[in-house]
Amino acid sequence: MKIVINRCWGGFHIPQEFATAHGLDAYDDIERTDSELVQFVESHGGTYSEGCAKLVVVEIPETCTDWELTDYDGMESITAVVDGKLVHV
Repeated sequence: MKIVINRCWGGFHIPQEFATAHGLDAYDDIERTDSELVQFVESHGGTYSEGCAKLVVVEIPETCTDWELTDYDGMESITAVVDGKLVHV
């Protein structure tokens, strides 16, 4: 499964170019697994920087039974459960 997360201090927001094209506000809530958002970030080399956001696509195994997004001052990471073990992405 592919997930878009923010990898810098400041916080996640939808890229303005993406938001405009989809009738959204840059701070609207959007599923991080949204296929169009994932495709947008991937079309920019897998990383998209704008303002205080550096969006990247991370992938967790399809065998993952659960996952959680956490952030510290805007820097995000994923913790997933794979084969009964915690995996940090």
